Amino acid sequence: MRVWLFRLFLFLLALNYGHSQSNSHQLTEIVTDQAGIFSASDLVQLQEKLTLFEQETTNQIVVLTVVALNGETIEQYALNVFNNNELGQKGKDNGVLILFAQQEREVRIEVGYGLEPYITDAVASRIIRETMIPRFKEERYFEGISAATDQIINFLDDPDALEEFKQETAQEEKLPIWVYLFLGAFFLIFVTAGGFYFYQTNKSFIKVLKDIFSGRLGVFPGTFILFFTGLSVLISIPFIIAPILIALVFFADFEPNVDSLLDNPYLILIPVLFYVFITSVIAIFKLKSGDEPLKFSAFKSDKSYFSKSYSSSGSSSGFSSSFGGGSSSFSGGGGSSGGGGASGSW
Repeated sequence: MRVWLFRLFLFLLALNYGHSQSNSHQLTEIVTDQAGIFSASDLVQLQEKLTLFEQETTNQIVVLTVVALNGETIEQYALNVFNNNELGQKGKDNGVLILFAQQEREVRIEVGYGLEPYITDAVASRIIRETMIPRFKEERYFEGISAATDQIINFLDDPDALEEFKQETAQEEKLPIWVYLFLGAFFLIFVTAGGFYFYQTNKSFIKVLKDIFSGRLGVFPGTFILFFTGLSVLISIPFIIAPILIALVFFADFEPNVDSLLDNPYLILIPVLFYVFITSVIAIFKLKSGDEPLKFSAFKSDKSYFSKSYSSSGSSSGFSSSFGGGSSSFSGGGGSSGGGGASGSW
Protein backbone atom coordinates (compact mmCIF):
# COMPACT_ATOMS: atom_id res chain seq x y z
CA MET A 1 0.00 0.00 0.00
CA ARG A 2 1.48 3.28 -1.05
CA VAL A 3 1.29 6.25 1.22
CA TRP A 4 1.41 9.46 -0.78
CA LEU A 5 2.39 11.61 2.19
CA PHE A 6 5.48 9.43 2.67
CA ARG A 7 6.30 10.01 -1.01
CA LEU A 8 6.08 13.75 -0.45
CA PHE A 9 8.36 13.46 2.59
CA LEU A 10 10.95 11.57 0.52
CA PHE A 11 10.70 14.16 -2.24
CA LEU A 12 11.48 16.97 0.19
CA LEU A 13 14.37 15.01 1.66
CA ALA A 14 15.77 14.42 -1.80
CA LEU A 15 15.69 18.16 -2.51
CA ASN A 16 17.48 18.84 0.75
CA TYR A 17 20.24 16.32 0.18
CA GLY A 18 20.41 16.41 -3.59
CA HIS A 19 23.49 18.67 -3.54
CA SER A 20 25.49 16.13 -1.54
CA GLN A 21 27.03 13.54 -3.84
CA SER A 22 29.47 12.05 -1.33
CA ASN A 23 27.04 9.43 -0.06
CA SER A 24 25.33 8.75 -3.40
CA HIS A 25 27.91 6.57 -5.09
CA GLN A 26 28.49 6.77 -8.80
CA LEU A 27 28.00 3.12 -9.67
CA THR A 28 30.03 1.43 -12.38
CA GLU A 29 28.91 -2.17 -11.81
CA ILE A 30 25.50 -3.77 -11.84
CA VAL A 31 26.51 -5.35 -8.51
CA THR A 32 28.66 -3.28 -6.14
CA ASP A 33 29.71 -5.07 -2.94
CA GLN A 34 31.30 -2.39 -0.78
CA ALA A 35 30.33 -4.26 2.40
CA GLY A 36 32.27 -7.34 1.24
CA ILE A 37 29.48 -9.81 1.97
CA PHE A 38 29.83 -11.80 -1.31
CA SER A 39 32.49 -14.28 -2.29
CA ALA A 40 34.21 -13.77 -5.65
CA SER A 41 32.15 -16.53 -7.27
CA ASP A 42 28.92 -15.18 -5.74
CA LEU A 43 29.68 -11.74 -7.13
CA VAL A 44 30.32 -13.03 -10.65
CA GLN A 45 27.20 -15.22 -10.58
CA LEU A 46 24.95 -12.33 -9.52
CA GLN A 47 26.48 -9.91 -12.02
CA GLU A 48 26.06 -12.34 -14.91
CA LYS A 49 22.43 -13.07 -13.99
CA LEU A 50 21.42 -9.41 -13.73
CA THR A 51 23.37 -8.39 -16.85
CA LEU A 52 21.67 -11.12 -18.90
CA PHE A 53 18.26 -10.07 -17.58
CA GLU A 54 18.89 -6.46 -18.58
CA GLN A 55 20.07 -7.46 -22.06
CA GLU A 56 16.95 -9.58 -22.62
CA THR A 57 14.33 -7.20 -21.19
CA THR A 58 15.97 -3.74 -20.72
CA ASN A 59 14.74 -3.93 -17.09
CA GLN A 60 17.65 -3.14 -14.81
CA ILE A 61 18.13 -4.67 -11.36
CA VAL A 62 21.10 -3.19 -9.51
CA VAL A 63 22.55 -4.38 -6.19
CA LEU A 64 24.54 -2.17 -3.84
CA THR A 65 25.88 -3.20 -0.44
CA VAL A 66 27.42 -0.57 1.85
CA VAL A 67 29.04 -0.74 5.25
CA ALA A 68 27.04 2.19 6.64
CA LEU A 69 24.54 4.84 5.56
CA ASN A 70 26.54 7.69 7.12
CA GLY A 71 23.64 9.22 9.00
CA GLU A 72 21.03 9.06 6.22
CA THR A 73 17.88 6.99 6.31
CA ILE A 74 17.93 4.00 4.00
CA GLU A 75 14.98 5.45 2.04
CA GLN A 76 16.78 8.75 1.48
CA TYR A 77 20.07 7.01 0.65
CA ALA A 78 18.45 4.63 -1.86
CA LEU A 79 16.51 7.42 -3.57
CA ASN A 80 19.68 9.48 -4.00
CA VAL A 81 21.65 6.54 -5.38
CA PHE A 82 18.82 5.60 -7.73
CA ASN A 83 18.25 9.03 -9.20
CA ASN A 84 21.89 10.16 -9.28
CA ASN A 85 22.76 7.04 -11.29
CA GLU A 86 19.54 7.23 -13.37
CA LEU A 87 18.84 3.53 -13.04
CA GLY A 88 16.60 2.01 -15.68
CA GLN A 89 15.91 3.36 -19.16
CA LYS A 90 14.86 6.94 -19.85
CA GLY A 91 11.16 7.08 -20.63
CA LYS A 92 10.63 3.60 -19.17
CA ASP A 93 11.98 4.20 -15.65
CA ASN A 94 12.34 0.44 -15.39
CA GLY A 95 15.04 0.16 -12.76
CA VAL A 96 15.15 -1.61 -9.39
CA LEU A 97 17.78 -1.01 -6.72
CA ILE A 98 18.44 -3.43 -3.87
CA LEU A 99 20.38 -1.58 -1.16
CA PHE A 100 21.94 -3.51 1.73
CA ALA A 101 23.30 -1.58 4.74
CA GLN A 102 25.48 -3.79 6.94
CA GLN A 103 25.96 -1.61 10.01
CA GLU A 104 22.32 -0.51 10.26
CA ARG A 105 21.10 -4.05 9.42
CA GLU A 106 18.62 -2.63 6.93
CA VAL A 107 17.70 -3.43 3.34
CA ARG A 108 15.56 -1.61 0.79
CA ILE A 109 14.08 -2.37 -2.61
CA GLU A 110 13.77 0.92 -4.51
CA VAL A 111 11.55 0.75 -7.59
CA GLY A 112 11.48 3.06 -10.62
CA TYR A 113 8.26 4.73 -11.71
CA GLY A 114 7.80 2.39 -14.67
CA LEU A 115 7.89 -0.81 -12.60
CA GLU A 116 5.80 0.40 -9.66
CA PRO A 117 2.58 -1.13 -11.10
CA TYR A 118 4.35 -4.51 -11.01
CA ILE A 119 6.71 -4.42 -8.05
CA THR A 120 4.34 -2.54 -5.77
CA ASP A 121 5.21 -1.44 -2.26
CA ALA A 122 3.30 -4.44 -0.90
CA VAL A 123 5.14 -6.86 -3.22
CA ALA A 124 8.54 -5.38 -2.33
CA SER A 125 7.70 -5.47 1.37
CA ARG A 126 6.71 -9.13 1.24
CA ILE A 127 9.87 -10.07 -0.69
CA ILE A 128 11.95 -8.38 2.02
CA ARG A 129 9.91 -9.85 4.85
CA GLU A 130 9.69 -13.45 3.65
CA THR A 131 12.66 -13.95 1.34
CA MET A 132 15.44 -11.70 2.57
CA ILE A 133 15.08 -11.11 6.32
CA PRO A 134 14.95 -14.82 7.37
CA ARG A 135 18.22 -15.47 5.49
CA PHE A 136 19.83 -12.26 6.72
CA LYS A 137 19.18 -13.28 10.32
CA GLU A 138 21.31 -16.36 9.62
CA GLU A 139 23.94 -14.18 7.88
CA ARG A 140 23.18 -15.82 4.53
CA TYR A 141 23.30 -12.46 2.81
CA PHE A 142 24.05 -13.61 -0.72
CA GLU A 143 21.27 -16.20 -0.65
CA GLY A 144 18.76 -13.60 0.51
CA ILE A 145 19.69 -11.03 -2.13
CA SER A 146 20.01 -13.59 -4.92
CA ALA A 147 16.64 -15.14 -4.07
CA ALA A 148 15.04 -11.68 -4.06
CA THR A 149 16.42 -10.91 -7.52
CA ASP A 150 15.10 -14.28 -8.73
CA GLN A 151 11.64 -13.37 -7.50
CA ILE A 152 11.70 -9.92 -9.10
CA ILE A 153 12.90 -11.39 -12.40
CA ASN A 154 10.20 -14.06 -12.28
CA PHE A 155 7.46 -11.54 -11.51
CA LEU A 156 8.51 -9.23 -14.36
CA ASP A 157 8.70 -12.18 -16.78
CA ASP A 158 5.55 -14.00 -15.63
CA PRO A 159 2.45 -11.80 -15.10
CA ASP A 160 0.44 -14.79 -13.82
CA ALA A 161 2.97 -15.52 -11.08
CA LEU A 162 2.98 -11.85 -10.12
CA GLU A 163 -0.81 -11.69 -9.99
CA GLU A 164 -0.96 -14.79 -7.80
CA PHE A 165 1.66 -13.30 -5.48
CA LYS A 166 -0.29 -10.04 -5.26
CA GLN A 167 -3.50 -11.87 -4.40
CA GLU A 168 -1.77 -13.84 -1.68
CA THR A 169 -0.24 -10.63 -0.34
CA ALA A 170 -3.64 -8.92 -0.31
CA GLN A 171 -5.11 -11.84 1.64
CA GLU A 172 -2.27 -11.67 4.17
CA GLU A 173 -2.79 -7.95 4.68
CA LYS A 174 -6.56 -8.24 4.99
CA LEU A 175 -7.69 -6.99 8.41
CA PRO A 176 -10.43 -8.48 10.62
CA ILE A 177 -13.90 -7.09 10.07
CA TRP A 178 -13.95 -5.40 13.48
CA VAL A 179 -10.91 -3.31 12.50
CA TYR A 180 -12.74 -2.04 9.41
CA LEU A 181 -15.82 -1.24 11.50
CA PHE A 182 -13.75 0.61 14.10
CA LEU A 183 -11.83 2.61 11.49
CA GLY A 184 -15.01 3.30 9.55
CA ALA A 185 -16.67 4.69 12.70
CA PHE A 186 -13.54 6.71 13.50
CA PHE A 187 -13.44 8.26 10.01
CA LEU A 188 -17.19 8.90 10.11
CA ILE A 189 -16.88 10.86 13.37
CA PHE A 190 -14.21 13.09 11.86
CA VAL A 191 -16.15 13.61 8.63
CA THR A 192 -19.36 14.40 10.56
CA ALA A 193 -17.58 16.84 12.88
CA GLY A 194 -15.83 18.44 9.92
CA GLY A 195 -19.08 18.65 8.00
CA PHE A 196 -20.85 20.35 10.91
CA TYR A 197 -18.00 22.84 11.36
CA PHE A 198 -17.99 23.52 7.61
CA TYR A 199 -21.76 24.10 7.70
CA GLN A 200 -21.43 26.65 10.50
CA THR A 201 -18.47 28.53 9.01
CA ASN A 202 -19.95 28.42 5.52
CA LYS A 203 -23.18 29.92 6.87
CA SER A 204 -21.14 32.73 8.44
CA PHE A 205 -19.26 33.28 5.18
CA ILE A 206 -22.52 33.64 3.21
CA LYS A 207 -23.90 36.00 5.89
CA VAL A 208 -20.88 38.32 5.54
CA LEU A 209 -21.29 38.32 1.75
CA LYS A 210 -24.99 39.10 2.11
CA ASP A 211 -24.23 42.00 4.46
CA ILE A 212 -21.69 43.40 2.01
CA PHE A 213 -24.12 43.12 -0.91
CA SER A 214 -26.87 44.83 1.11
CA GLY A 215 -24.66 47.76 2.14
CA ARG A 216 -25.00 47.00 5.86
CA LEU A 217 -21.30 46.16 5.89
CA GLY A 218 -18.74 48.26 4.07
CA VAL A 219 -16.72 46.54 1.37
CA PHE A 220 -13.38 47.32 3.04
CA PRO A 221 -14.21 46.11 6.59
CA GLY A 222 -16.33 43.36 5.10
CA THR A 223 -13.42 42.03 3.05
CA PHE A 224 -11.31 41.90 6.21
CA ILE A 225 -14.01 39.94 8.06
CA LEU A 226 -14.59 37.76 5.00
CA PHE A 227 -10.90 36.82 4.91
CA PHE A 228 -10.87 35.47 8.45
CA THR A 229 -14.23 33.76 8.05
CA GLY A 230 -12.87 32.15 4.88
CA LEU A 231 -9.87 30.87 6.86
CA SER A 232 -12.29 29.12 9.20
CA VAL A 233 -13.99 27.52 6.21
CA LEU A 234 -10.59 26.47 4.90
CA ILE A 235 -9.66 24.94 8.25
CA SER A 236 -12.86 22.88 8.29
CA ILE A 237 -12.22 21.29 4.87
CA PRO A 238 -9.29 19.03 5.90
CA PHE A 239 -11.48 17.54 8.64
CA ILE A 240 -13.75 16.30 5.84
CA ILE A 241 -11.26 15.51 3.06
CA ALA A 242 -8.35 14.08 5.08
CA PRO A 243 -10.30 11.17 6.66
CA ILE A 244 -11.82 10.34 3.25
CA LEU A 245 -8.40 10.35 1.54
CA ILE A 246 -6.85 8.30 4.34
CA ALA A 247 -9.68 5.79 4.11
CA LEU A 248 -9.21 5.51 0.33
CA VAL A 249 -5.46 5.06 0.71
CA PHE A 250 -5.92 2.53 3.50
CA PHE A 251 -8.79 0.49 2.09
CA ALA A 252 -8.52 0.97 -1.68
CA ASP A 253 -4.79 1.60 -2.25
CA PHE A 254 -5.72 4.98 -3.70
CA GLU A 255 -2.84 7.38 -4.39
CA PRO A 256 -3.61 11.09 -4.91
CA ASN A 257 -1.57 12.79 -7.60
CA VAL A 258 0.63 14.87 -5.30
CA ASP A 259 3.21 15.46 -8.03
CA SER A 260 0.65 17.27 -10.18
CA LEU A 261 -0.34 19.53 -7.29
CA LEU A 262 3.30 20.30 -6.50
CA ASP A 263 4.01 21.12 -10.14
CA ASN A 264 0.90 23.33 -10.40
CA PRO A 265 0.16 24.84 -6.96
CA TYR A 266 -2.04 27.47 -8.56
CA LEU A 267 -4.62 24.72 -9.21
CA ILE A 268 -5.79 25.22 -5.63
CA LEU A 269 -7.15 28.61 -6.72
CA ILE A 270 -9.72 26.97 -8.99
CA PRO A 271 -11.84 25.40 -6.20
CA VAL A 272 -11.35 28.53 -4.05
CA LEU A 273 -12.65 30.85 -6.78
CA PHE A 274 -15.47 28.43 -7.56
CA TYR A 275 -16.47 28.40 -3.86
CA VAL A 276 -16.48 32.21 -3.68
CA PHE A 277 -18.58 32.39 -6.85
CA ILE A 278 -21.16 29.87 -5.60
CA THR A 279 -21.45 31.46 -2.15
CA SER A 280 -21.80 34.90 -3.76
CA VAL A 281 -24.67 33.63 -5.91
CA ILE A 282 -26.33 32.12 -2.82
CA ALA A 283 -25.91 35.39 -0.88
CA ILE A 284 -27.44 37.44 -3.72
CA PHE A 285 -30.31 34.95 -4.03
CA LYS A 286 -31.03 35.23 -0.30
CA LEU A 287 -30.92 39.01 -0.59
CA LYS A 288 -33.35 39.07 -3.52
CA SER A 289 -35.69 36.54 -1.94
CA GLY A 290 -36.06 38.91 1.01
CA ASP A 291 -36.84 41.83 -1.32
CA GLU A 292 -33.71 43.66 -0.17
CA PRO A 293 -31.97 45.97 -2.65
CA LEU A 294 -28.46 45.24 -3.89
CA LYS A 295 -26.16 48.10 -2.93
CA PHE A 296 -22.62 48.66 -1.77
CA SER A 297 -20.77 50.94 0.60
CA ALA A 298 -17.02 51.22 0.33
CA PHE A 299 -16.22 51.99 4.00
CA LYS A 300 -19.38 52.92 5.87
CA SER A 301 -21.22 50.19 7.79
CA ASP A 302 -24.42 50.20 9.80
CA LYS A 303 -22.90 50.76 13.24
CA SER A 304 -25.71 49.28 15.28
CA TYR A 305 -25.94 46.25 13.00
CA PHE A 306 -22.16 45.83 12.99
CA SER A 307 -22.03 46.02 16.78
CA LYS A 308 -24.82 43.50 17.11
CA SER A 309 -23.58 41.04 14.49
CA TYR A 310 -19.79 41.23 14.55
CA SER A 311 -18.67 42.42 17.96
CA SER A 312 -17.46 39.83 20.49
CA SER A 313 -20.40 40.62 22.79
CA GLY A 314 -23.04 40.58 20.06
CA SER A 315 -25.75 37.98 19.91
CA SER A 316 -24.61 36.72 16.51
CA SER A 317 -21.51 34.53 16.28
CA GLY A 318 -20.78 35.36 12.67
CA PHE A 319 -17.36 36.95 13.20
CA SER A 320 -16.47 35.38 16.51
CA SER A 321 -17.05 31.87 15.28
CA SER A 322 -14.67 32.42 12.43
CA PHE A 323 -11.79 32.35 14.93
CA GLY A 324 -12.80 28.98 16.47
CA GLY A 325 -10.46 26.15 15.29
CA GLY A 326 32.13 -10.81 -12.80
CA SER A 327 32.92 -7.61 -13.52
CA SER A 328 30.49 -6.27 -16.04
CA SER A 329 30.27 -2.53 -16.43
CA PHE A 330 26.93 -0.81 -16.77
CA SER A 331 25.36 2.61 -16.65
CA GLY A 332 21.91 3.88 -15.90
CA GLY A 333 19.73 4.64 -18.86
CA GLY A 334 18.12 7.79 -17.53
CA GLY A 335 15.38 6.31 -15.36
CA SER A 336 14.11 7.71 -12.09
CA SER A 337 12.26 6.75 -8.92
CA GLY A 338 9.82 8.69 -6.79
CA GLY A 339 10.34 6.71 -3.59
CA GLY A 340 8.35 3.57 -4.43
CA GLY A 341 9.45 0.35 -2.79
CA ALA A 342 9.87 -0.99 0.73
CA SER A 343 12.42 -1.27 3.52
CA GLY A 344 13.10 -3.77 6.26
CA SER A 345 15.50 -4.53 9.11
CA TRP A 346 16.65 -7.62 10.95
